[in-house]
Amino acid sequence: MPILWNETEKLFHLKTKHSSYIFCIAHGKYPVHLYYGKRLENTQGLAVFLNKLGGRPSVYAKSPEFIGKEDDFRLELVPQEYPFYGNTDLKTPAFSARYENGSRITNAVYAGHKIMDGKPRLCGLPSTYTESDAEAQTLELTLTDELTGLNIILSYTAYEETDAICRSVRVENNGEQTVDITSVMSASVDFLGADFDLITLGGTWTDECNITRRPLAFGIQSVDSKRGSSGHMHSPFLALAEKGARENSGEVYGFSLVYSGNFVAGTEVNEFHISRAFIGMNPFDFNWRLNPGETFTAPEAVMVYSGKGFGGMSRTYHRLYRTRLVRGKFRDKNRPVLANNWEATTFQFNEDKIIAIAQKAKEAGVELMVLDDGWFGNRNDDTTSLGDWFPNQEKLPNGIGGLAEKIEGLGLKFGLWFEPEMISPKSKLYEMHPDWCIHAEGRERNLGRQQLILDLTRQDVRDFIIGFLTDILKNNPISYIKWDYNRNFTDIGSATLPPERQSEVAHRYILGLYEILETITTAFPNVLFEGCASGGGRFDPGQMYYFDQYWTSDNSDAIARLKIQYGTSLVMPAIMQGAHVSAYPHHSLHRFVPMKTRGHVAMTGQFGYEFDLSKATDETIAEMKEQIALSKKIESVVHFGDMYRLDSPFETDCSSVEFLSEDKNTAVLFHCCTLGKINGAPHFVKMSGLDRASEYACEETGEVFSGAVLEDVGLAFRHSKDFESWIYIFHKQK
Repeated sequence: MPILWNETEKLFHLKTKHSSYIFCIAHGKYPVHLYYGKRLENTQGLAVFLNKLGGRPSVYAKSPEFIGKEDDFRLELVPQEYPFYGNTDLKTPAFSARYENGSRITNAVYAGHKIMDGKPRLCGLPSTYTESDAEAQTLELTLTDELTGLNIILSYTAYEETDAICRSVRVENNGEQTVDITSVMSASVDFLGADFDLITLGGTWTDECNITRRPLAFGIQSVDSKRGSSGHMHSPFLALAEKGARENSGEVYGFSLVYSGNFVAGTEVNEFHISRAFIGMNPFDFNWRLNPGETFTAPEAVMVYSGKGFGGMSRTYHRLYRTRLVRGKFRDKNRPVLANNWEATTFQFNEDKIIAIAQKAKEAGVELMVLDDGWFGNRNDDTTSLGDWFPNQEKLPNGIGGLAEKIEGLGLKFGLWFEPEMISPKSKLYEMHPDWCIHAEGRERNLGRQQLILDLTRQDVRDFIIGFLTDILKNNPISYIKWDYNRNFTDIGSATLPPERQSEVAHRYILGLYEILETITTAFPNVLFEGCASGGGRFDPGQMYYFDQYWTSDNSDAIARLKIQYGTSLVMPAIMQGAHVSAYPHHSLHRFVPMKTRGHVAMTGQFGYEFDLSKATDETIAEMKEQIALSKKIESVVHFGDMYRLDSPFETDCSSVEFLSEDKNTAVLFHCCTLGKINGAPHFVKMSGLDRASEYACEETGEVFSGAVLEDVGLAFRHSKDFESWIYIFHKQK
């Protein structure tokens, strides 16, 4: 079984396919972390070894024991499982609260546990799931503060085959007084030693998910968001990697948060070289009032240990998120090739223009035509009409239904853009409900992208959004929705919450968003939903629970996308990453990237087009047909196979990625040169994960290679031109 309880040693052992996570209950009270790493089949002597290894400094200790005697027990000196503020641990706590008498001390100790098959759902929050109880086991560890009546239930789910451990926290107020929760991490892990590198993903709009690697240092290092969403600047993720860990070697510990709002992910190293990793909701501007009898649930954190470098970690996240976080009918299906009109027309279009684009799209083999921003109200620029979700009659005289029917008459599916969470001050909705936006009474309402954010903490606002979306989707043949979100939180406040609950707005907003998404996606299971937040501004695991795919970045330049998609793939699978072939030269960078390369880069994600197809030449249409045929040939391997990153665009003048089918029978190799060289040496790309004893035939050249040769020698590429790319398909020979 994946979770073992040793009653004699008071020891919990959580096992996955390749990892063990072990902690004990010291002195019958305190959860003490013992080990996280490569799977241990026999734990005999673990506690004894750590006792001898520990040796607390004599200035503090009367005993050299690692855990120590209870009358001289210093939590500061032991690796903890879930530390509380106010006791003898002086590092960053996982939990803190304020009580009615002003005390901030929480002393919750072990009160019991239960182990169950399967995995319970989290109330009101997205999370990973099981399809049968045999897939995982869940441990619920109850810690109780007897003075206040507060219960903190730590939940651990061990996915044995999928190789991940998921953690969450539930707080129950069983006391008689109100409690204000001021911080609650979803996971906290203490490591003995600090010889790690910290890996995070940072960036900005059009430059998301740059990989940052820095050594751990004394003190606190962290990334976070205070923007109301997970944000462009940082992803809700961190990894600790041993020194020298690379793509396919070394130990890596990943921490990923299934949440779309304000978060923090960080580490702290103390003077005894204990390294604490923590991830959860951001305590900044957060306070949650918990009345007697109420429960608060924190988001889920997903922990992955890899003994095979970053690639091993990523493949575990990809498999888990692709199969046990994404839901619905599209989860296990290839998605349609789409064409979006935004970069072709922006706001300036009419029905005839969209039909002209759709006709050319159909001729090339595109399957879905998406109408982006500008179809509603008086929306001719970004200053007006968000919230007025009725067709612009000048642009669409036959309405959405009339256009959709014409698109479907061409043999294409029809998709539509929305930004449901926003409201324009210049709109009929704002005239009727000026208090429906996020705002602070008496303060100026600062605009972002000429818009305000609807207050999703309000039931009437949530009902309005659900109502108009339901009406449009019920009464029009719409197969796809692009759900956008284009500004950060400012002036945070709600007109309907009392003063003592104003610091709950940001989290209540996310809970309201999840409620809307759950309602709409459940009501319309046949609609493919794509998320967007000015590109990747809210591309996080919480969104993956509701959306079938996500627009990775507003930067569709193929060469820029090499880094963006590479960094995003550290956690997110290719099937989630929307990637389009854009205009030539690119509208923002003015780079002349060949159509072939633009197509190849987009095929390593969720394939589509975004330029003015109505002006496409016969030559372009012919090339599109070839690209779509190739994408269809490789999409099952790209979307459902294992991904191996071979050459990093962050470290080299090229990028190489391999996708390998689960049975190892088919491999797809993508390679792109960013900068050509005169008389440069050949660049060898070494593949990975193959059946080394078998032979693989290259479909494009007819050449046959052993798996060992492809892995150890590799394929030679000449980088003679800028922006040149290749895709090779290899088939295992029987």
